[in-house]
Amino acid sequence: MPLVNSKEIMKKAYKGGYAIGAFNVNNMEIVQAITEAAGELKSPVILQVSKGARAYANSKYLKHMVEAACENYPDIPIVLHLDHGDSFELCKACIDDGFTSVMIDYSGHPYEENVEVTKKVCDYAHDVKARGRYITVEAELGTLAGVEDEVQVEFGKSSYTDPEQVQDFVNRTGVDSLAIAIGTSHGAYKFKAEQCERNKDGILVPPPLRFDILKEVEERLPGFPIVLHGSSSVPQEYVKIINEHGGKMPDAIGIPEDQLREASKLAVCKINIDSDLRLGMTAAVRKHFDEHPDHFDPRQYLGDGRKYVKDVVKHKILEVLGSENQA
Repeated sequence: MPLVNSKEIMKKAYKGGYAIGAFNVNNMEIVQAITEAAGELKSPVILQVSKGARAYANSKYLKHMVEAACENYPDIPIVLHLDHGDSFELCKACIDDGFTSVMIDYSGHPYEENVEVTKKVCDYAHDVKARGRYITVEAELGTLAGVEDEVQVEFGKSSYTDPEQVQDFVNRTGVDSLAIAIGTSHGAYKFKAEQCERNKDGILVPPPLRFDILKEVEERLPGFPIVLHGSSSVPQEYVKIINEHGGKMPDAIGIPEDQLREASKLAVCKINIDSDLRLGMTAAVRKHFDEHPDHFDPRQYLGDGRKYVKDVVKHKILEVLGSENQA
C-alpha cells in the first residue's frame, strides 16, 4: 500500500472510538521499530517528522525509509506527516517532497494570522488538480508548554484552547484536523513540581486533563478529528533504567495513560508520542554500554534500542490507542 493521508483513517478512528498513534521518527531503527509493531498488531500508524528531524536526517532519506516500510507492510495504512511546521514554506517543501500530511503550527501567533497562514497551507495542500493528490492539514489552537525540538514554550505562557474559536477557525481555514491544548505538554519534563501532587510512593502526579474543554470542542465540531500533542507518558521503568546507568532525570513525568485512553474514546483521533520513544532508545543504549563496555558495533546497542522502542509502540497501541486490528 502506498503512503496515505490521514483523512479516512481518522474518520474510521472517530467512529470506532480509538486513536491513531503519531510517532516521531528520525533514524532507521525508529522507523523499523514503529512499523514492525504496527504490522504485528495490524494497526494504522502515522510517522511524523519534525523540522529538527528533517534537518538531522534529511527529508528525502526519511521519506524513502518510510516508503521501504510501506513495502514491508503493504497491508498497513502509513501516513508521512510533518510535525509542527512553522511556516508555509516548510509545509510546501514537505508536500512537494511527497509527504501525505502536514501540520502548520501558527498557534503562537495572533488568531487572525493563524487563520490566514493555515488557510494558505490548506489551499495549497488541497488543490488536487495542481498536486495530483489530496494532502491533509493539521493546525493548532491554544499553546502547549514544554520543550521538544524547535517547540519551546515556557511554563506559565501556555494557553488552553478557547472552544468558542474552533468553529470559526475550521470553517475559515478548511483544515482537516485540529490540535487543541487541554493540559498536555511537550518533552519529558511536562510539569513543574509545584503544579503536581505526590502519591504515597513519592511520585509526582500531574494535574488532570481538561476534559471539559475537549467535550465542548466535540459538541461544537461533531465528527471532527481532534489531535493531542505532548502526550508521552514518560514510563518510569525507562526513567529508572536511565538513572541507574549514568543518567540524571529527576522528576520526569508525563500524561497518565488512563486519561489518554479516555480522550481516545471521545473526539481525539490522533495522539502524538515522541519522548517515550526517546526514553526507550536512551534506556536501552545506556544499559547496553554499562553492561558491555567492550562493545563498539552500533548494530549491537542500536539493536537493543530498536527493541525497546518497538515495545513502547506495541504497549501504546494495545493499552492507550486501541488501534490494533484496525488496519
